[in-house]
Amino acid sequence: MYSPLRQTQGFVRSVFHLMELVLPVPDFSILSRRADGLKLSNPKPRTNSEPVELVIDSTGVKIFGAGEWQETKHGTRIKRRTWRKLHLGLDLNTGEIVCSELTEDNVGDPTVVPDLLDQIEDTVATFLGDGAYDGAPVRQELADRFEGIEVIIPPPKTAIPGSQATTTPTARNRDILAIQKNGRMSWQKQTGYGRRSRGETLMGRFKQVIGTTLRSRKLNNQRTEAKLGVAVLNTMTALGRATFEKVSA
Repeated sequence: MYSPLRQTQGFVRSVFHLMELVLPVPDFSILSRRADGLKLSNPKPRTNSEPVELVIDSTGVKIFGAGEWQETKHGTRIKRRTWRKLHLGLDLNTGEIVCSELTEDNVGDPTVVPDLLDQIEDTVATFLGDGAYDGAPVRQELADRFEGIEVIIPPPKTAIPGSQATTTPTARNRDILAIQKNGRMSWQKQTGYGRRSRGETLMGRFKQVIGTTLRSRKLNNQRTEAKLGVAVLNTMTALGRATFEKVSA
């Protein structure tokens, strides 16, 4: 982490020099230590009055540790790379990242959902996630927080409807029955599950713009680093994004 912080320190000094400002610039080591407890300001309130259409997904980001240093410096091949898991929640209406969390790579996706939802102050009308989020805990958590929420999660191929599917079917039972009757592709088209691909696009955007590697060594510092990356992407989105309009042939 020190090299990027050294660069930041030198950049700020250069800017102050050009502006003819005599101001102290924190040392790179101070920046590294203070990143542990850095409190980022909350995102600006959403200007969109529509309820959130939430897509949640996760991806792995690599840690630049001692093993990578040995490989870079000495050409030593390392047997195992260390990863962190980045969880992001995207509002399809605004294109903003409304929640994020960085965890160790052994943390399951469903267990992070409550922490992600805690970051959302608005009403969530729709939740989209891949099969990793299928199960009663996630669905119950969503139902307890948001009345009438539409949950679009594909059940696994081995899923079977419950005993009360014919009398009082749950949303999951209806999904299973619809897939058994019309096929999975038909269910995806009917529910609009294809919109979830924008979550995967967001992950690619994060890695393309921010990077695939975390430079910080400690987990809390890495979380701060990831939050800063999210803030950068949201700032870029606020400046403007592409719009699509259907035109006649």
